[in-house]
Amino acid sequence: MPLSVTISHLTYTGPDNRTLFSNLDLTFGPGRTGLVGRNGVGKSTLFRLISGTLTPASGAIMVSGRIGLLRQQVQPQPEETIADLFGVRDGLALVERAMAGLAEAEELAEADWTLEARLGEALAALKLSVTPQTRLSTLSGGQRTRAALAALVFDGPDLILLDEPTNNLDAEGRAAVTEMLARWRGAAIVISHDRDLLDTMDAIVELTGLGATTYGGNWSFYRERKALDLANAQHDLDVAEKQVRDAARAAQDAREKQDKRDASGRRKGARGDMPKIVMGGLKRQAEATAGGLDRLAQKQADAVEAQAEAARARIEVLAPFAVKLPSSGVPSGKVLLRASGLTGGHDPEHPVIRDFAMDMIGPERVAITGPNGVGKTSLLKLLTGQLQPLSGSVQIGGKLALLDQQVGLLDRGETILENFRRLNPESSVNDCRAVLAAFQFRNAAALQEVGTLSGGEMLRAGLACVLGGGVPPMLIVLDEPTNHLDVAAVEVVEAGLRAYDGALLVVSHDRAFLENIGVGREVRL
Repeated sequence: MPLSVTISHLTYTGPDNRTLFSNLDLTFGPGRTGLVGRNGVGKSTLFRLISGTLTPASGAIMVSGRIGLLRQQVQPQPEETIADLFGVRDGLALVERAMAGLAEAEELAEADWTLEARLGEALAALKLSVTPQTRLSTLSGGQRTRAALAALVFDGPDLILLDEPTNNLDAEGRAAVTEMLARWRGAAIVISHDRDLLDTMDAIVELTGLGATTYGGNWSFYRERKALDLANAQHDLDVAEKQVRDAARAAQDAREKQDKRDASGRRKGARGDMPKIVMGGLKRQAEATAGGLDRLAQKQADAVEAQAEAARARIEVLAPFAVKLPSSGVPSGKVLLRASGLTGGHDPEHPVIRDFAMDMIGPERVAITGPNGVGKTSLLKLLTGQLQPLSGSVQIGGKLALLDQQVGLLDRGETILENFRRLNPESSVNDCRAVLAAFQFRNAAALQEVGTLSGGEMLRAGLACVLGGGVPPMLIVLDEPTNHLDVAAVEVVEAGLRAYDGALLVVSHDRAFLENIGVGREVRL
């Protein structure tokens, strides 16, 4: 029987009493499906419901086939090994005893002589050079993710559920995940903000607070459909606004015609050739007609305005984020950053950065790339003064702002508005409100405490505070800004950085992100 997941009338309320799904109907079939949606909409919760680790309040989930779930990374136990992760410790021990001639006769019948070779193949497929005895605690986060994925595939389920499988992976790791999915012959549902990975999917399912919509194609097809939806919504708005104008003009024409009839009646009455009782009746009739016309016109105006408002709301949901920013004033020949003979890192005995040199001139955009563990974040800390170098020097030629993965420039206990005013004391309250509204923090949203924000909201707030002052910094440094963000949040960040005319120094493995923000030079460690 082909693999399928059928969700019928599903309702689920979380521990915080927030209803994530209400009467949700959705079907997943064979092939690879990308599951997208804003952070907090319930993507990971849906995985747990499908895998049976959570129980819905009502509705049903029917699955044909066996499921394997790759969760977002968790910290391993100190003694946990690759063999433990694969669940083959006992099987390998049995083969080892058999090879040494120490196994009992009944044990030999149970020995899997291909186990070690199959384990090696699974690890090699994810480009991992480790042994079954390697402790997981000695691996980087990206290596542990690849090992967990190798173990999942090794187990041979019919359906794999992958929750952000390329988070924290370098280019090699991302390529390994993509290649594994291309070879996978079972079904797969993938939560991801990695647009390159989503472009390899057979279908995209978009999850929103209103339900789910399935698009029968990859990420590029999904974006084309969304662009078509936006064009249709704009057409609907144009039609609705024309109807508003036409209704107002028709009401004005009707009123003017009625006024002319009323004026003619008054002239006849003034000549005295009409009985008073008749004249009074005509007057009451005229007033009733005028009132009826006003009520009809208002009813028509309300109806067409409601259509226009619905079209505007639809456009607001579909339209990509856009913002206008003041100029940073970076001259084309200005040296903004110069590093010479830079050596350092967190461990003075083993500095990860050695004799590093680079210049950034004018508003250029540079990416620092390289494998996990090579020292990219350490380099940013050396360049921005968070770490003192063992040798060498760094010169900064203009105002600099750092947006690290924790957006540390924001005070978690302050509201977004308070952070903005603290970082931009020259801006008036109205200026602050206008900038925050442009970054989608309107009215009460600007009064949220930063500590309550999602990762995407926090980075957007950081961008607003850094870019929205009277004069933006000449150089912005970003460390893996797209990690843990949903695709909508990534696109907001991209739009903000495209509107910025200064220089960027970025650490990122997200090739689509680097291309979309106009990175022109790559420095590989």
